[in-house]
Amino acid sequence: MTHRRILSLWFPRMGAERLLRQARMAEDLPFAVLRDSGQMKVISSLSITAESQGLSCGQSLRDAMAICPSLITKLQNPQLEAKFLTSLCRWANKFSPWVAEEVSNALVIDLTGCAHLFGGEEGVVQQVELDCIDLGLSVHIGIADTKGAAWALARYVGQPLSLNRTGDAIDQEAHATRSRAIKRRNWEQGGQAPCLKSSKSISCRIAAPGFTRQALLPLPVAALRLEGHVIRSLNRLGLCRVEDLLNQPRAAIARRFGKGTVYRMDQALGVAPEPINPSKQTLHFACRLTLPEPIGFMEDMLAALDKLLPRLSKGLESKGRGARRLRLEVYRTDQTMQWVDVGLTRPSFECARMRPLLEMKLAEIEVRFGIDILRIVATQTELIYAQQHKGRIDLGAEMSEGLSSNTDLDDLIGKLGARIGLETITRLHPGNSHIPEKAAQTIAAAWSSPEMNWPNSGLSRPLIYFQPERVIALEVPKVPLQFKWRGQVHESASAYGPERIAPEWWLAERAWHTGTRDYWKIVTKTGDRLWLYFAHGGLLSGGWFCHGRFA
Repeated sequence: MTHRRILSLWFPRMGAERLLRQARMAEDLPFAVLRDSGQMKVISSLSITAESQGLSCGQSLRDAMAICPSLITKLQNPQLEAKFLTSLCRWANKFSPWVAEEVSNALVIDLTGCAHLFGGEEGVVQQVELDCIDLGLSVHIGIADTKGAAWALARYVGQPLSLNRTGDAIDQEAHATRSRAIKRRNWEQGGQAPCLKSSKSISCRIAAPGFTRQALLPLPVAALRLEGHVIRSLNRLGLCRVEDLLNQPRAAIARRFGKGTVYRMDQALGVAPEPINPSKQTLHFACRLTLPEPIGFMEDMLAALDKLLPRLSKGLESKGRGARRLRLEVYRTDQTMQWVDVGLTRPSFECARMRPLLEMKLAEIEVRFGIDILRIVATQTELIYAQQHKGRIDLGAEMSEGLSSNTDLDDLIGKLGARIGLETITRLHPGNSHIPEKAAQTIAAAWSSPEMNWPNSGLSRPLIYFQPERVIALEVPKVPLQFKWRGQVHESASAYGPERIAPEWWLAERAWHTGTRDYWKIVTKTGDRLWLYFAHGGLLSGGWFCHGRFA
């Protein structure tokens, strides 16, 4: 029978090492990450050097500076740490597709049926260690049949069992009482309690299949993920190891310490199920080029793009997706970076359509002392084709035809958008309303297709619309023979109408508070063709208004 195998990865110094890695600081510097706790700042993460000088997580900044005056600190950013853990989750997908994030900077991986791809579980451990060395991260690893056991092995294997007792170590029987305890010692009077050390050598991080219980026995009871007050109570009674706890009657443990303690024991031993809910895998398309020497000329950056874009294109094509937005990130030798964004009017994985847009943006990049790393990320992608009921040959032909046909206008919009922004380039689409100013709606051209079938109402509409402007004329429904508009007096030569348009009663629009309108197409003696209407009045007084001009 195939045993379920769980891999637990714990990054105890992730917060500090992430910032050290980002700032490219020396690893031997005492560094700490701080978080706010009430009215003071406490340490949330430490570097190895800071730990070696006696600092610990949860310690106040004042005490830490007294111990280590040269300590370098920085405030915690939980959002960025969560994003970094998500990136590590994406990295861990190389070992198994079933990866989940855990609190306290940890990952849990269902390794069942995957370890042989790396030469066994020992090969997985070696690969994880090598990758984490490259990433500059400390990692603790545990592999077992259950999630709880792997969690325990990753955190407590190789750690000395040191417990400060606050009471008597009484004989552990089901009905132990105070009368059967040994004589009280000096630590009960406020003295230092003796230190209990494990008599067994705990060195194995991998529990063999079927030997989960044996691997857990020498570990401290804290390895069962119990609450703090329960751990203190167990230690006070002398139940220091998992072995001590498992040798006690379950009923007595449940009665004394609650059912949660027994449930945690069952989870660690595999008696109670503990499923793993994998994190949702998001498609990520990015490629990076690290240069041996810094570059700064335009020709060199174009050559770097020519190396990056085919790799990005291959990744997009393999998933049937096309890029809609691209980001080019450049990292300079002075440890600064800059990025530029471009957008495509339609999804594409073709290098010929992405390269010209990025080339136009290269002039915005400040080279300074040189660029040694370039990275391209497809920040927004879309499916190029979504039909699945067609055959592979037909679907491929349709996709190729859609990518190669009628791209001139899209390429033009993309190049203009790289200069002035895609949001500023718009096109009109028919609107679902009888109101003249709502007969068309403005939509960004990059995210819409031209509408070929416009509804034909047979009604004449002006070429230019503007906000209704007051016309000075007699306030009667008849066409005025003479009116004043924009400071000029106009005389009517001919008029066509009226066309009555009522407001949308379900919308309380201020522009229509003047009531129902009678529209007239009026041709003046000077040749102007204007679109006037007479408002019959409503919440606001009516009168004559000019709403547009014909060609």
